[in-house]
Order: sequence, then C-alpha cells, then structure tokens
Amino acid sequence: MFVFIGWAVAMVCIFGVYIFHGGNIMVILHALPFEMITIFGAAIGAFLANNQMKVVKGTLAGLGRCFKGSKFSKARYMELLALMYDILQKARKEGLMSIEKDVEDPHSSALFQKYPTVGNDHHVTEFITDYLRMMVSGNLNAHEIESLMDNEIDTHHAEEHAAVAAIQRIAGGLPAFGIVAAVLGVVNTMGSVGQPPAVLGGMIGSALVGTFLGILLAYAFAEPLAGLLEQKVEDAGKELQCIKTTLLASMQGYAPQVAIEFGRKVLFSGDRPTFGELEAHVKGKK
Repeated sequence: MFVFIGWAVAMVCIFGVYIFHGGNIMVILHALPFEMITIFGAAIGAFLANNQMKVVKGTLAGLGRCFKGSKFSKARYMELLALMYDILQKARKEGLMSIEKDVEDPHSSALFQKYPTVGNDHHVTEFITDYLRMMVSGNLNAHEIESLMDNEIDTHHAEEHAAVAAIQRIAGGLPAFGIVAAVLGVVNTMGSVGQPPAVLGGMIGSALVGTFLGILLAYAFAEPLAGLLEQKVEDAGKELQCIKTTLLASMQGYAPQVAIEFGRKVLFSGDRPTFGELEAHVKGKK
C-alpha cells in the first residue's frame, strides 16, 4: 500500500507542478509509449543478460514481496519464541531424545502445529529442526553449531541480496537507457531538419522525454523498490538470528525462559515484544 502511496505522491508533485507552470502534458503523453518501450526493452534485455535464471526468479519473487505487508511482526516473533520455549522446555524436562519425533516430522508435531504462523513456514521449521537434530545427536559442540549457523545465515543473506543488487543495477542503468532513447530521438529530428520549427520543436521535446523518463524510473521506481526489498531481506535474516541466539543459549546451559530472552533481545526494537508481553504469551499458550 505505501509503495503505491509513495508513487502517487511523486507523480502528483512532478507532473502537477509541470502542468501548473504551463507545461504541455500532451507532449509527454505523445512520446510516452515509444520512449517507454525503448527504455523498458533495453532494461529488461540487460537484466536478463546480466543475471542467472535463479537470480531472475528471485528478483521477480522479491518484487512481489515489495507489494505485500511485512510478515515479520511482534505477534509472529512471540509465536516463534513461544515455540522455541516449548521445545526447549520439553527437552529440558524429558531429555533431548523426547523431541526427536518433533524434529523429524514437524508437520505432524503437536508442538509445531500449536504455532501455525511459524510452524507452517518451511524455511523457519527447516532451520530450527536442522540444528535441533544436531543437538539431539550430541556430536557437535556449541561453537561448531554456531559456525554452521553463521555460514547458513550468510548464505541466505547473499542469495536474497542478489535480487537487491540486480534491481539496483537496473536502477543505475535506467538513466543511461533514457539517454539512448533521447539520442535516437535527436537523430530522428536531425533527419527532419526541413520541417517547420513547430514540428522540429515537438520532435526535440519528445526526444528529451526519454532522458526524463530514464531518470524518473530509476529514482522514483526502481531504486525505492531495491531499498524496500533490502529492508525485507534484513527482517528475514533477523528471524534466523533470533533462532540461532535462542538455541545457542540453551546449549550453553541457560533455562528455556532465559534462552528465549536472549533471542528476544536480538530483534529490532519496533518488532520486539516486551518481557511482559512475551511472558504472558508463553504462559497463555501452556
């Protein structure tokens, strides 16, 4: 929603001021289809030539997320930490082997299905169960598991940032593609030097629309989307860091209620539940 509001504000201010100062909007509208095809065609071609298919697919998926609200909220994090508490509490009371079935089949686990918001998130459950499985096996110490977690989080971060970088490269190229469209328009104008001044003026104006559109698309559309997607990537990484911190605290001997407090402190302040909110939520889920 805010993406469209932002674009609407930008368009109203840019074109509204242009019209208010006596600008002829018909010149822009007349040139718009041709300039847009030139600029977008060049941008899409460069995008496909510059990225592997996995990055192309990741970018398209990332653009889709930009138009949806963030799933990372205080309520989601309370669900996640309550799930972690229940798992660690069961392991503490009944031993690590007691959670083996939950780890092997989280979709049939009463613990995971008690918290469907995160229990049905494939990426989150896979991250949790992979490291719980290592804890159950007892073959790795906390430092080794921490190193593995860091490597996985870094890999996830790099994969997600590939889409951000792809959009940023397009944003950087759009002004240049606008210049290409403008130059072609000037070339076309120079081939019509025998026309009346009014006609030549219109042709030059149409050519300059290409430069204008390239800059507008880069800094009002592409660059903001790249920035928004980067923020969403950081939110996803923060959730994994929360899980990591909670599990490592448990491995170091802290009680479940203390371990989830470690995880709570990792979260961004705007999404972080208070100690009282988390405690009430955990007790309410018992």
